[in-house]
Amino acid sequence: MTTIESANILILAADGYERSELRVPLEELRNRGADVKIASIKAGEIKSWDKKDWGDTVSVDMEAKNVKAEDFDALVLPGGQINPDILRDNEDAMKVVRDFVKSGKPVAAICHGPWLLVEADALRGRKATSYHSIRTDIRNAGASWRDEAVVVDNGIITSRSPEDLPQFVAKIVEEVQEGRHNRRAA
Repeated sequence: MTTIESANILILAADGYERSELRVPLEELRNRGADVKIASIKAGEIKSWDKKDWGDTVSVDMEAKNVKAEDFDALVLPGGQINPDILRDNEDAMKVVRDFVKSGKPVAAICHGPWLLVEADALRGRKATSYHSIRTDIRNAGASWRDEAVVVDNGIITSRSPEDLPQFVAKIVEEVQEGRHNRRAA
């Protein structure tokens, strides 16, 4: 069992991530002792979307093409409309998502972030939630969509929006401490 204080957590994001959906998990998980890294499809910095306009940037620790799921205890996928749409069209990013799903380690996606789980075919037969505007996408991917702050199905954590961030982060901590889950691969 991994404690949150000894956990290595990866956040996968690209330009256009919803600022709060990356910053809050990053800061909260670090405050609880986790080592949190940012991966993206490019080196340097990625720019946030902050409600209605571009926001600040965050430094990228590693490129997606260099990520090894075995080096981390969990994966976090922030939303925003732009970020997951860019990532789901990038094979290096999708390999990261598929590798984590296959590993049984916790995978947490918020808002539009579940689009990456749709692309990875990781939601079929599961319960999930998302931002309400993509609920049909989630259902069409074979999931049972729920209008709940956080839904967990065998270590796959999904959440609706920035308003649900406290519950989302708490569930990430809980699932990391539970460890791997036996589930089918993406």
